[in-house]
Amino acid sequence: MITTLLVVALAGTAPPPVAADTLHVPPPGAWETRAPEALGMDPDALEAAISFALEAESTTPRDLAVAHLRGFGREPLGDAVGPFRERGDPSGIIVKNGYIVAEWGDPHRVDNTFSVTKSFLSAVVGLAHHRGLIPDIHEPVERLMAPVQVEDPRCVAPGPPTRDFDGPADPFIPFAGDHAGAITWDHLLRQTSDWAGTLWCKPDWADRPAGDADTWGARDRHEPGTRYEYNDVRVNLLALAALNVWRRPLPEVLREHLMDPIGASPTWRWTGYDTSWILLDGQWVQSVSGGAHWGGGMFISARDMARFGLLHLRKGQWGDREVLPESWIDKGLEPGEANPGYGFMNHFLNVDGRNLSSATPGSHYHAGAGSNIVYVDPEHDLVVVVRWIRQQALDEFIGRVLASIPD
Repeated sequence: MITTLLVVALAGTAPPPVAADTLHVPPPGAWETRAPEALGMDPDALEAAISFALEAESTTPRDLAVAHLRGFGREPLGDAVGPFRERGDPSGIIVKNGYIVAEWGDPHRVDNTFSVTKSFLSAVVGLAHHRGLIPDIHEPVERLMAPVQVEDPRCVAPGPPTRDFDGPADPFIPFAGDHAGAITWDHLLRQTSDWAGTLWCKPDWADRPAGDADTWGARDRHEPGTRYEYNDVRVNLLALAALNVWRRPLPEVLREHLMDPIGASPTWRWTGYDTSWILLDGQWVQSVSGGAHWGGGMFISARDMARFGLLHLRKGQWGDREVLPESWIDKGLEPGEANPGYGFMNHFLNVDGRNLSSATPGSHYHAGAGSNIVYVDPEHDLVVVVRWIRQQALDEFIGRVLASIPD
């Protein structure tokens, strides 16, 4: 159901156009709406785009635990170790010039957002870099990584993994050895580390394995930085490394330094796994799931996802406050050498229409399974959040939204 599709209520004389305000951001607890035509959009075309999104609802089962079992749960060792919740109806929000022009479904409902979580993890690493906790992202992570005391040593193992989980004695040294010792923060952010090991009872080879099972744990490793591989074990490794330098639970860091400053609601949560507890400075702390592959990760509303997208559109600035450095936003949008369509996780870049042929060349989007999408378009001062749309329909949906903005 379209809950705030302003075009429906605008029969009769349209209000006068509103001058574009490319710096507008909403205050906490409120978000001003504007009529689409007041911001130069075609209301009929916009309504048609939203109707298309509703008709293109994902075939993912509403029970996301069942969806996991039918998908990633079929991988080796694919059992869920983090929480899921039953998803809601398709929903979304369209923000033009910082104002809401349309919403549909329930934009306040909190759902799993899956791999969009990776983008929040990148932001937390950026906050650490800005504060000098990570002086140089091109330096090896090992130089800042302390030994890790884990709750269950059987669930971790550095180096070439074994299939029987004969883990090392406590403590866990995740970057031991020449290959792992050469991995930098940039490699982890761009998913080019090729780290080998087991983390939280999930070996690196258990994520989307290909080829002969007998070779999964025994293959030669690529030099860090030379090969892109989307791998959530290594994403979780970055979350652990970030926890190590912050010495605080990452949800606390995210809330204090990013979500509260941009006026996000108090309803979002960032969770880890049953297996991801560590002893840090005398306290048991849960290392969060960075990518939500086996459950957990960010649970968040479309409204709060849109605020996060608007923060990227505003280059890290929220009103008169710098929340994320513009330089960090720009680094995250630099094409990777191993994959020019991917920046920092989980920034999908539209270089030469590589990811979305209908989208603006300078746009990017944050993507998670479901699909959960945060589309950011600087040329049109536009943020689009769409949830539970079929992946195959995303490009056409974005094209339809852009068609509502006359040249």
